[in-house]
Amino acid sequence: MSHATSAARVDADQPLVEARDLRTWFELRQWGFMRLGSVKAVDGVNFSLRRGESVAFVGESGCGKSSLARTLLGLHQPTEGDVIFEGQSMARLGRRGMRDYRARVGYVQQDPFGALPPFLDVRRILAEPLKIHGVGRSERERRIRAVLEEVRLSPADDYLRKFPHMLSGGQQQRVVIARALILEPSLLIADEPVSMLDASVRVEILDLLYRIQQRRELTLAFITHDLSTVRHFADRIFVMYAGRIVETATVNELLDHPQHPYTQALLAALADPDPDNALELREVPGGEAPSLLNPPPGCRFHPRCPKHMPGVCDVEDPENFEPRPGHLSACLLHR
Repeated sequence: MSHATSAARVDADQPLVEARDLRTWFELRQWGFMRLGSVKAVDGVNFSLRRGESVAFVGESGCGKSSLARTLLGLHQPTEGDVIFEGQSMARLGRRGMRDYRARVGYVQQDPFGALPPFLDVRRILAEPLKIHGVGRSERERRIRAVLEEVRLSPADDYLRKFPHMLSGGQQQRVVIARALILEPSLLIADEPVSMLDASVRVEILDLLYRIQQRRELTLAFITHDLSTVRHFADRIFVMYAGRIVETATVNELLDHPQHPYTQALLAALADPDPDNALELREVPGGEAPSLLNPPPGCRFHPRCPKHMPGVCDVEDPENFEPRPGHLSACLLHR
């Protein structure tokens, strides 16, 4: 069954992908046998993504967003909870079903040079996924040339025989994007796709991802630590802290009316382009994100929170409240 036929049979109103009380924990051992505990990289995450929607998962390094991305890809097995894709549980897909699932999910890695096999040229890099999924030679060549044109590596003949070290960082990332698209996925996960690129090409890559998402009507999950990169293409933002989603809203609503103190701190840390505000004192909580091996009780942000309520925030684990219509915040201030 083709991907298009399969997708046509799915209710258009059904979310493309859902995370249900998702937990991905990694057991930590010393000397290979002494158990020290579990790193709670993803710890009770719930969300759903609509078809054709572009969302951003935002948070500091170590908040669990990359572990969440790899769990959605099927590279990490959930410790608890489930991922539902087109109404099917990932846990029940089996080996063949998981292979088909991975063809429906494209992945754009953070480090383009490290993501590309150094001893394969561009043609072979793009041909490998197609060979694995039984695509014939003539169709492989057609798709390879078409996707290179789509990521603006044209004419294709100028790039097909080049190896990764012969390409610039921006060109390498375009090849990574092309490989993620070659099997015509429904979901594209981009994990910090511009963080290792020069500033001069970051906007080009972001614009490319936006145009591809719009043209193909893909669901795009964009992983980033930088809130300033998401305003122009994301529909919704999920803010992550210490393995959990602490705030969810549409992009303009969240950036204009942040509710969670952590989100407010992230926004306060952004550089202000207005020179009149350049010397303005910004209230950004000090300290570091908590250990995911032993997170603090209650609200995980309370040790750094300027609005911490003693005896409340350090005891009670906040649920999602709705301080504004459609705007969710896991903060006891909104109870």
